[in-house]
Formats: sequence, structure tokens, C-alpha cells
Amino acid sequence: MDKAHNLQLRGGTYHVRFDVPVDVRKAFGGKRILSRSLKTGSLTEAMHRRSRYLTAWWEQVDAARDGGPLAEGWQDGVLDTITAIDGMMQDQKRGLIGEKVPQVEIDPAVEARMRSNPRFVAVFEAWVRDHLKDGMGGKVRLFDELGQGIQSLIPAALTRSQSIPAGQLQELKALVTNPGAHRPRSPLTPAALEAFRAFRTKHGVSSANIATQHKRLMHLSAYLAETGKTLDFDCVAAWIDSLGLAGKTQQQYLLAGNAFWRWAMKYDPRWRETFKGAVSPFERHAVALPKGKAALDAKRKEFTLLDMNRLYAAAQEAGNVPLADLIKLGYYTGMRISELCSLHTENVINVDGVEMLDVTDSKTPAGIRRVPIHPAISNLVIRLVENSIDGFLVVTDFVGKQGDRTGALGKAFGALKTSLGYGAQHVYHSIRGTTITQLARHDVPYPMICELVGHKTRTLVFDTYSSGFSAQQKLTAISTVPRLETDLCCDSTLQLA
Repeated sequence: MDKAHNLQLRGGTYHVRFDVPVDVRKAFGGKRILSRSLKTGSLTEAMHRRSRYLTAWWEQVDAARDGGPLAEGWQDGVLDTITAIDGMMQDQKRGLIGEKVPQVEIDPAVEARMRSNPRFVAVFEAWVRDHLKDGMGGKVRLFDELGQGIQSLIPAALTRSQSIPAGQLQELKALVTNPGAHRPRSPLTPAALEAFRAFRTKHGVSSANIATQHKRLMHLSAYLAETGKTLDFDCVAAWIDSLGLAGKTQQQYLLAGNAFWRWAMKYDPRWRETFKGAVSPFERHAVALPKGKAALDAKRKEFTLLDMNRLYAAAQEAGNVPLADLIKLGYYTGMRISELCSLHTENVINVDGVEMLDVTDSKTPAGIRRVPIHPAISNLVIRLVENSIDGFLVVTDFVGKQGDRTGALGKAFGALKTSLGYGAQHVYHSIRGTTITQLARHDVPYPMICELVGHKTRTLVFDTYSSGFSAQQKLTAISTVPRLETDLCCDSTLQLA
């Protein structure tokens, strides 16, 4: 067994192996060892595939050690308790000067438990007598210290039945020590954002659109929590300005906020009550959009064929097989990164004798389509299907909390293109522009290009009445995309060691 790499070769197949730390084995059902087959005899591929399992197992270990977090809104509950304790003590102090105040009621069970400890009763009574010696001042001090003492027990009471993350425990103690320093939580709560996500999913909004807007709303929620500002026009203006983004991107953030606002005012009773009579703070913002030469300079640029060869060769030389595959897939299909990363092996289908990639979820309705597999990537697709261990076509080491599979690959591509000298105008989406340009330069008709890349033609004939081109017609069209140099040299995909 290769302990340094958590790998074990059994019967010609590598397994990833993980020794569960002693202190968290109970959370793993008492298991000492976790093991999964990597379904490969290649050490290089096994080294790559082990990462997702090890990452997931270590996250489970951390979660077991940290414990479960307190329920959403716990800060408000603590503040309410502190306010109630303070109010009770203030009442008792007013009673000292003759005001009629409510009698403090002690839970009989608590009183019985206290009286069952004679030592505690003796110490408490001595403490009270010591304060009563000082007259009125001592009595006032007695209630102040009693309130502080009860307040200091809040963390122990909340953590008696559960272990909570260290960071949350620290926040709890700080809140009890200094309640006035607490900033109100964001009204965009995780529960509200999740309900909004579920609503949009139910109504057929693409997962890519939902994930993007969710990320933007989470950013706004974090800003509100950090600054303690009220959600209003001025707050949104300051938030948008703090992003440091281009005007067009700022508009997308405002659109996300507006979409949530409209939903919440209809379907979230708490939100309706909180913002009753308010207008959307996401509207009527002046966003600076570039014009003329500035707009042209800010526009994304496509990669040339020479650029594509450089990118693919660099990914190969770096040994990043998944990234090299993604670059090639994007070039020969014209598909968005989110579309490629959401493809399952079952999305490789045969239509009228033509192998195709079936895009069942996309940014727009027009994006739901079937794209023929270019002859240059037929072997690549076969390899990806055969080697898939999670049912997805594209391999990635990391999956986000909301199921986003593009993050790690997108960052890897960004690092690669930056290392080659490409700037902000060149992104993964630029490859899509390269494909479209090549289709146009090889006399592929406009409606065909739109159908291949998932755009509306904006014509009544094709968008409303036409059933589209045949699978064979689309294969002929996509095959006009020129082959990369590596595919000209040898009609095969990158071979794994």
C-alpha cells in the first residue's frame, strides 16, 4: 500500500484508503478505515481520482469535530433572553423604591435542584447578606450582579445538549459579554434564499441561472450582515459600488436582487411585514456602461486557432487532464462550461445514427439542445464515459455546496490563460466565440449556428414553425470546425499513463 498517497492496489485496481481519526470514529459508525474503489489500474489516474473522496472524508471529520451549528436566528433568541433578564432585574430595582412590579417566578424544578445542594444555598445566602449590609446601594448591586450571573450561564445552557462549532461558540460568548456590539442579521436569511431557489427550480428556471443569482444574493446577505446596514436604496448603491465590477455585471447583480424582492413580497409573509409599503431598493440605479471605443475594448475577445492550440498544449504539459479535456470539448462543441460540467454519461445519445450530447439543462430555453459529437472528440467522449466514477462526463475535483461543478475547473482555466499572458477579456466563454467564428467562416448558415450553440434566431420562421435541422445536417456543420494541431498529427485523444 502507498500510505503516502492513501492508495492501495488490489487485484490490479487502485483503492483510496482513509484512516478515520480515533476521536471521530463514533460519527463514522465506529469504522476505523474507509475505502473506495477508484476503478482504474493507472497510478496517474488513481492519484487524480482519490482527491474527491479524501476531500469529502476530511470535511466529514471536521464537521464531526466542530459539532452542529445552532439553529438559524439563534442570535436573536440570545438577545431576547438577555433583554428579558435585564428587564426582570430592572423591575426588581424599581420595586426597591416602592413601585409595584411583577413577582419573580422561579421554576419549581430549578428551585428544588438548588435547594438539594446545601453548600450552594449557604454560599448564595452569604453572598446576599453581604450585599444587604450596604443598604440600598448594596441591594441595587445585588440585582445587577445577579442579572450578569444569570446572563453568563446562557452559553452553558445552549451547549449543554449539543457541541457547536468553535467559531459559533466564540460568537456566542462575545454576544453575551457585549450585546450592544451585535449587528442585526441580514434579512436575506439562508431559509429565505433556499425557499426562493426551490420556487425557481419548480418553475423551470435553469440551474445555471439559479446558481449564479443565488451566489450574488449570498454576497449581498454577507454585506448586510457585515455592515449592519438597513436594506434600502442607499445600502444597495453602496454595495454595488463596493463590488468594483463593470456596469453590465452590476446590472446583473441588481437583477438578482429585484427577482428576489418580487418573490419575497409575494410569497414571504415575514418579508412582506418587514418591508410593508417599501419600493424595491434595486431599481433606478445609475449604472455606468462603457460606450464607443471603451465598450469595444471592454468586450470579451475570442481565442484564435493559434490560441486554442497554445491553451490545449499548455494544459497537457501541466498534466491537467480534466482541463485539457474541457478545453477540447468546449472548442469542438461551442458549449458553455456550465453545460459541459452538467452532462451525465447518459447524455451521450444516438439520434438517427449520429452520436450526440444531449443538453437537458441550460441558461436559456434555447440552450436545451442536442449537439453532434465532432469526429475529433469521439474517442475522448468514449474515454470519459468509460472512466466516469460519479456519472458525470467531465471530471472535477471539487463540487460546491449547491452542486456547482464549474468552480475548480474555471479557476484552473483562469490560472492557465493568465500564465500564457491572456488578460481579463479572455475567459473560458471566449472559446464559444471561437467555435461560432469558425462555423461562420466555413459557410455554416446562421440558423444552423444558432441551433448548434443554443441561441434563438429571433425569426418567426425558425423559432416558431421550424422543427430544426436533422442530426446528420448538424453533424456535417459541426465537423467544419478545424481540428487542433494535436488532432491533425494523430486522430486520438490524450492517452493516460
